[in-house]
Amino acid sequence: MTKRIALATSAEHAELHPHERPLLDALRAAGLDPVVEVWTDPSVAWSAYDAVLLRTVWDYFLRYDEFTEWLALLDKSGVPVLNDSGQVRWNSDKQYLLALRERGVSIVPSQVAAGACLREVVAGLAGQEIVVKPTVSGNALHTVRGVAGSPELEQALTELPEIVYLVQPFLPEIQSAGEWSLLFFDGEFSHAVVKTPAADDYRVQEFYGGQVTLTDPPAAVLDSARAALTAAGPTPTYARVDGVVVNDRFLLMEIELIEPYLFLPQFPAAADKLAAAVADRVA
Repeated sequence: MTKRIALATSAEHAELHPHERPLLDALRAAGLDPVVEVWTDPSVAWSAYDAVLLRTVWDYFLRYDEFTEWLALLDKSGVPVLNDSGQVRWNSDKQYLLALRERGVSIVPSQVAAGACLREVVAGLAGQEIVVKPTVSGNALHTVRGVAGSPELEQALTELPEIVYLVQPFLPEIQSAGEWSLLFFDGEFSHAVVKTPAADDYRVQEFYGGQVTLTDPPAAVLDSARAALTAAGPTPTYARVDGVVVNDRFLLMEIELIEPYLFLPQFPAAADKLAAAVADRVA
């Protein structure tokens, strides 16, 4: 019997983002029956599916409590989630980076701060250029950059909501050399891109004018990404490992195990690779 797979998406991309739609044909070619479903739609009978594949749920961090409740609903109904719902919960809060650091992974230096502690942490970095970002977020939402102790950054901090943040040094290598994204399916390396920001920005997202280039990673970068993925736990169905090279050393920025953009326009074969990985998991 053909396995039915729900591709969970957001209401904003109710038919998937156009870049993601080749995945539907790839899943069909792999012998599966994919159906796109909006994860916030209360009428969806998730238990009717053999698995739920998280794809363009790109609003999960805006509705975080609702998202975790939805994962609990899927667990209760016994429907497998790809990636595993436990991995997704762990990965949804960037504090996992500190856990990976304890496991020997080289990460961008990071401190966690909330409420009044945020200003204490920033004060301890006076004169340094830093980045402050929420531990639960995406698309650079509520992310600010500036010199610790400067009036400009102080003003920016007053405008941030009272949530938990990561405080990190700003790495100029992101502007000069770019940020790496390496894609893995069932633990096997697929492809990599380098993302570079616009000349007057530091955010690499295309929304902010960033550019993406398909690039073969050096062996050291690939080895470091593999090691970080191994440290993250059981082999996920799909993963994206993001990082930056500083002084010839790959520093992990994040591992995306929830709804990573796969850069299918740059590497269309990735749709078939993900479809094969999904088919193996639900066989």
